[in-house]
Amino acid sequence: MPSLTEVLEHFPNQSFLIHIKSDDPNEGEHLANYLSDLPTNRLNQLAVYGGNQPIAVVKEKLPALRVMSKATLKSCLLPYIAVGWTGFVPSSCQKTQLHIPEKYGPFLWGWSEKFLKRMDKVDTRVIVVAGDGSWSEGFDSEEDLTRLPDNYSGGIWTNRIDRIAPVIINGN
Repeated sequence: MPSLTEVLEHFPNQSFLIHIKSDDPNEGEHLANYLSDLPTNRLNQLAVYGGNQPIAVVKEKLPALRVMSKATLKSCLLPYIAVGWTGFVPSSCQKTQLHIPEKYGPFLWGWSEKFLKRMDKVDTRVIVVAGDGSWSEGFDSEEDLTRLPDNYSGGIWTNRIDRIAPVIINGN
């Protein structure tokens, strides 16, 4: 398995989502220390998600880096659900990463087109996860993609890029 350094060097212009698999704050500390040596333009291509504790450490050390945990997701979406009808986007939703379970998307003001435009304006990436978000369910078949809202332009979570990429690339 290649190291993170090898991956980032081999794909210097690609965006990456890094997953911290544990809830150990020390892992957040180590990753933040490693990432802090990267130039700003490279950091802008990255996002990190995982447990609340390591993500809190990463966010504290690298406040401009996109991060996501259950805590950061709730800190954005709960206020947005309350006031999103006004067009206001809470500061906790700015320059972050949101993984929205498809089941909850319709409860967000302006879902999906207006919501995505609002998040884009505050430099936040939106990824829709299949199901209710309780497990890493993905949009893994062409049939799954039919559940997305018309004109959906955000990201999707898939566990089968080999099946989904040809459908999206070929526009089928």
